[in-house]
Amino acid sequence: MPTPCLACPLRARRVFMDLDQSEIRAIQRFKSGELRIGPGTPLLLEGSNSPQLYTALSGLGLRYKTLEDGKRQVVNFVFPGDFLGLQAGMMNEMQHSVEATTDMTLCVFNRSEFFRFFSTNPSRAFDITWLAAVEEHFLGEALASLGQRSGLSRLAWAITRIYLRLHTLGQVDARGGFPLPYRQQDLADALGLSLVHTNKTLAKLRERQLVSWQEGRMQIHDLTALADLAGTDLEAEVVRPLL
Repeated sequence: MPTPCLACPLRARRVFMDLDQSEIRAIQRFKSGELRIGPGTPLLLEGSNSPQLYTALSGLGLRYKTLEDGKRQVVNFVFPGDFLGLQAGMMNEMQHSVEATTDMTLCVFNRSEFFRFFSTNPSRAFDITWLAAVEEHFLGEALASLGQRSGLSRLAWAITRIYLRLHTLGQVDARGGFPLPYRQQDLADALGLSLVHTNKTLAKLRERQLVSWQEGRMQIHDLTALADLAGTDLEAEVVRPLL
């Protein structure tokens, strides 16, 4: 059975903005159902004009662009609470692809109702603008990381960012461990590194006793030192909207 929006488990997380019951019911009316997909399933394809939009309810995925030579450039990772398909909703076609990395459950919204929903719920239209701005900020930060940081610093930055996001979702245990089901190749593609370089860089982080990664689970042993290496602050995640 689809998860009722009023009982959404994500709304219990402090990182998501509080809404009153009437606002949540409006989102429930916009929601058309739920979709469950398995690892490796493409959800949105670059150049497509999908009739549906999604919110990730559970599971992890990634966003990527396919380059002219067939290689893949990972743009960002997908976490629970992320809104997917905005480009198709606004520009009629996706500028990147989205694929599941784990089993995922997604809330489904019909794109045909997109503008009607936001015209009658202007606060949610602002939320979408906010999410788009945050996505742009992240991409700018990622671009700066690629251009200005060493490979070691890039990887430390990515792991720190993933840790902070999963911590807000309650997926980090008391010892600093969290699920990281992505492949080394995914991290390499996201950070502009070769697979060999990524493997050697992970080995350096292990040698410094900062992290360990095995069987799809990352363990951070010294978060402060890792953030210092990344040149980033351990700021709490900003409260974000949830559709």
